[in-house]
Amino acid sequence: MRGFDLFTFPPFGFSIVRIAEIFNSLQGEGTLLGTPSTFVRTSGCNLRCVWCDTPYASWEPEGSEMEVSEILGQIEAHGSRHVVLTGGEPMMAREVHVLADRIRETGHHLTIETAGTIAPEGMACDLVSLSPKLANSSPIGKLPAAWVERHEARRWQPGVVRDWMQAAACQLMFVICSEDDLGEMESMVGELGGDIDPHSIFLMPEGVTNETLRERAAWLIDVCRERGYRYGHRLQIELFGHTRGT
Repeated sequence: MRGFDLFTFPPFGFSIVRIAEIFNSLQGEGTLLGTPSTFVRTSGCNLRCVWCDTPYASWEPEGSEMEVSEILGQIEAHGSRHVVLTGGEPMMAREVHVLADRIRETGHHLTIETAGTIAPEGMACDLVSLSPKLANSSPIGKLPAAWVERHEARRWQPGVVRDWMQAAACQLMFVICSEDDLGEMESMVGELGGDIDPHSIFLMPEGVTNETLRERAAWLIDVCRERGYRYGHRLQIELFGHTRGT
């Protein structure tokens, strides 16, 4: 279902599973920190991270189906060169490959934010922000055992992550809750093989308040200095607090 003109094809063929929100803000994370960007947040996720900060796109997905042409219209109205396709898990969205193609064809720089559990299969993007989930994401005690098992089986897919790393420029983002997470993170990176530059690895403190982020930053910054990783600041929390549309 690729390679044709979306604007001349019958409109019933082009809907994304669900869009939770489209908004313009500053990129708060990663190598493009501070860059004015339009965010397209799909709704729906194959994981259930216990600390998920967008439950309206995961645990309790909201939103409505939108045609690709409508999404593109909203992107153009915001006027930013940079576009971020995020979620939830955007790779679950129907016609996501078509949407990505059209975003790039219209001259935008496209970042895909994904947990790296679904293969790219030719996905068009300029930067993939991969966020493999550590054991600290497990919803133990929050969901029935069957969901916990599904989450654990899906959260770490090294083969899929390698496919993404070969498909596009990438950054690796790890959510860190405590120093105990560092060994698991480094084991996962080792599992990927190859010579991964620590400069492409961001350690991001888990938290949705400035107080929590600063508490974890106090020791995480030293880890980054000692081991060559990058500290994954969450600029959106500092500037706007934990609010939607930022």
